[in-house]
Amino acid sequence: MSPENQSSVSEFLLLGLPIRPEQQAVFFALFLGMYLTTVLGNLLIILLIRLDSHLHTPMYFFLSHLALTDISFSSVTVPKMLMNMQTQHLAIFYKGCISQTYFFIFFADLDSFLITSMAYDRYVAICHPLHYATIMSHSQCVMLVAGSWVIACACALLHTLLLARLSFCADHIIPHFFCDLGALLKLSCSDTSLNQLAIFTAGLTAIMLPFLCILVSYGHIGVTILQIPSTKGICKALSTCGSHLSVVTIYYGTIIGLYFLPPSSNTNDKNIIASVIYTVVTPMLNPFIYSLRNKDIKGALRKLLSRSGAVAHACNLSTLGG
Repeated sequence: MSPENQSSVSEFLLLGLPIRPEQQAVFFALFLGMYLTTVLGNLLIILLIRLDSHLHTPMYFFLSHLALTDISFSSVTVPKMLMNMQTQHLAIFYKGCISQTYFFIFFADLDSFLITSMAYDRYVAICHPLHYATIMSHSQCVMLVAGSWVIACACALLHTLLLARLSFCADHIIPHFFCDLGALLKLSCSDTSLNQLAIFTAGLTAIMLPFLCILVSYGHIGVTILQIPSTKGICKALSTCGSHLSVVTIYYGTIIGLYFLPPSSNTNDKNIIASVIYTVVTPMLNPFIYSLRNKDIKGALRKLLSRSGAVAHACNLSTLGG
């Protein structure tokens, strides 16, 4: 590969979503609304956990980090997609594309590790309730979150460094709405066997192993629940992990559909649709899942609203008195 060819690609073109031009305005409004819902909903979750002392527990500690990760994960791809839809300027600089790939992998892996940490928390709470406070101490929770960040950063950095060493030829059109690693590898003129090996290895570390840990955790939880004699006890145990199970189903269900099902004739369009669910829909749904199915979150929200109403009423009274 000559130096001219290696340096010729200074930018890529993102083709975006497979939608007709007359539908651009409708989808722009739809995805803008979904993105704002994601940001505001997850910020509300973080605020409620921060303000309510009853939510200062390991489960909500992990949930606050998951909410922050969901905001960041969605922000990696959606704003650029919205800008492209509005301006029809499809170009993204090479460095920006590499950076987007890094942060996409980083937050996707971090999501996986945090969800696994939450499954471990539920396992300890249900299977070892007497030792819960000792096992899930604050220092242990901090270590789990810090470890998740370090491993996710290492996986993303590995993929990015291997990607940066590749050469790209004349074809610089990415049939996607973001710089997807798989799509970039298809555009490379270099040997990508090492990249494919890294995808397989890191995929086992960041996706399959956490998923297996979640399955094992819920297997033990299921056995423990079946040993509970009362129906009330079973319902209480199930209620503590129902929201998390919903998130696990959506998150890993989309990943399995995107990366592990056999390809079809319209694979690219299906991949884009699955990626939209993965990067836009799932982060938006998490606040609703945890607020609608969780009494603690709903209670904290009611207290926040009543406190805000009381403050507003006091301000009105002071204004009238003045």
